[in-house]
Amino acid sequence: MDLESFVAGMPKTELHVHLEGTLERDLLMRLAAENGVDVPLPEGGFTDLTSFLAQYYPAMRALVTEDDFFELAWAYLLRAAEQSVVHAELFFDPQAHTGRGVPFPDVIGGYRRAIEKAQRELGVHADLILCFLRDLSAEHAMSTLMEALPYKAWIVGVGLDSDERGNPPAKFAAVFARAREEGFLLTMHCDIDQPGSIEHIRSALLDIAVDRIDHGTNIVEDPALVDLVRERGIGLTCCPISNGFVTDDMKAAEIVQLLRAGVKVTVSSDDPAYFGGYVTENLLALARAGDLSEADLVQLQRNALEVSWLAPFRRDRLLAGLEAYAADAAAAAP
Repeated sequence: MDLESFVAGMPKTELHVHLEGTLERDLLMRLAAENGVDVPLPEGGFTDLTSFLAQYYPAMRALVTEDDFFELAWAYLLRAAEQSVVHAELFFDPQAHTGRGVPFPDVIGGYRRAIEKAQRELGVHADLILCFLRDLSAEHAMSTLMEALPYKAWIVGVGLDSDERGNPPAKFAAVFARAREEGFLLTMHCDIDQPGSIEHIRSALLDIAVDRIDHGTNIVEDPALVDLVRERGIGLTCCPISNGFVTDDMKAAEIVQLLRAGVKVTVSSDDPAYFGGYVTENLLALARAGDLSEADLVQLQRNALEVSWLAPFRRDRLLAGLEAYAADAAAAAP
């Protein structure tokens, strides 16, 4: 089996994908027309996180009704099924919608309907992770957390995303402490090559005590922190293709370095409608840039399941499926 076929068929777990970042141009244009909304079409040409966000948020104005959010999530989940994704943990940004008058129940209601339909009809399991926008106030984040509490059964954890400059983890310490008290698991974006990246990673790990870190490859700058995440089994959700858009390379060397060091690094797609690659394409890009073997790719998927927020019975079943796939591929090799 060639590399492309091996990766295409491998059962995958995706832990870092923004639902709003899966809004492909055709759906964006149709929803904007149906809702009578003037939306500037993304033009690409991103050179850093800030230039990406400047195109990302205006496009969200096309999402207005509960059905729009259902369509967005359903389109991603159909693509996920085509790419052999068996489990996905999906970020969503309610503040980007409630701040322009879309009711929170419409946002989460549409997403939840798509998740339930995907489980029934596609065999794809998914959970939601509510992300706070770090360039808004901590008070706004706390009010969003309170608004989410009636929907706790639909949300597995909370995260933190958007523009990291001047918005360190400590700004949201009280919000994350309350989320922990409410039973949510915690993750946090520590984007690549941001001002203060390594200090933000240290704060997320030691002060906020997150369960996972999104991106986070700057951790290689501090061997003591690398040791810490390895010892605690904390996962890093890496996104090679998007890395190559917002910085000067995809950080393949750093991801492979962490993989070889026994850190539970994983590979996901981030905002695939903008960066041109879903999880399969990200795995292939990393494999080629980092000269990874099939066994390495299986380990990346094993890592993703092990640091996922799945119930143990479901995780064990999916791990068994992954191991069976790897064994069958090895048996078929010449």
